[in-house]
Amino acid sequence: MNRFNEKTVLVTGAASGIGLAAARRFLDEGARVVMLDIDEAKLKEATAQLPQDRIVVQVGDTADKATAAAAVKAAVDKFGGLHILVNNAGVATEGDITKTSEEDFDRVMSVNVAGYYHMAKAAMPELVKARGSIVMTSSVSGLGGDWNMFAYNTSKGAVSNMVRAMAMDAEKDGVRVNAVNPSFTKTGMTEDMVSDPELVAKFKERMPLGAPEDAEGVAAAMAFLASEDARLITGVNLPVDAGLMASNGQPPQ
Repeated sequence: MNRFNEKTVLVTGAASGIGLAAARRFLDEGARVVMLDIDEAKLKEATAQLPQDRIVVQVGDTADKATAAAAVKAAVDKFGGLHILVNNAGVATEGDITKTSEEDFDRVMSVNVAGYYHMAKAAMPELVKARGSIVMTSSVSGLGGDWNMFAYNTSKGAVSNMVRAMAMDAEKDGVRVNAVNPSFTKTGMTEDMVSDPELVAKFKERMPLGAPEDAEGVAAAMAFLASEDARLITGVNLPVDAGLMASNGQPPQ
């Protein structure tokens, strides 16, 4: 498929995991991609084998609004505009409210919530011109709670409703806003989880299509939401969760 020929996509958190899978998927479908990440070394390694004429590498922290402005400017300067924003960069910390420090809470919120705000606000003028779309990475943790993940759950709950609020406001300008809500996915953030066979087995009990999920499967859903195939879809939090949320929570019988 070449659904994104002549389209420019900006992907945050693009050096690994879901972000890198998304960048590759959009490139495979003909797009030009601005790849933004805070980890310069990992980003350069990830982009070394990609088509250099269709990518721009940007290094920065999405918690800093200057990073957002610079990334959007790079898209306009290099490719003439911006059609799709993939808000994906994220961090996580474990702990309930009593064990979550102010510093950890602030960092999670500054990246997972304020970072998405900075990126969307900077991108919106170009997206309005293009009648484009935003796809955000939320989580099943933004649709229901987890034990011992207070800050992360709070941030992803905010993202899930950010999507709804932005979609309602942006529809007048022809901009669609949606999110994917993955479950346990194999990424750099989940390396410790993936290496724990007992934990993986517990997830497999709850995820009929298997655990962990592959980042490429999540990226495929992102590409769908960003494409004309989803032209009637906005304000949606799409569980890309291998069937996790099909369950009412009762144990297998």
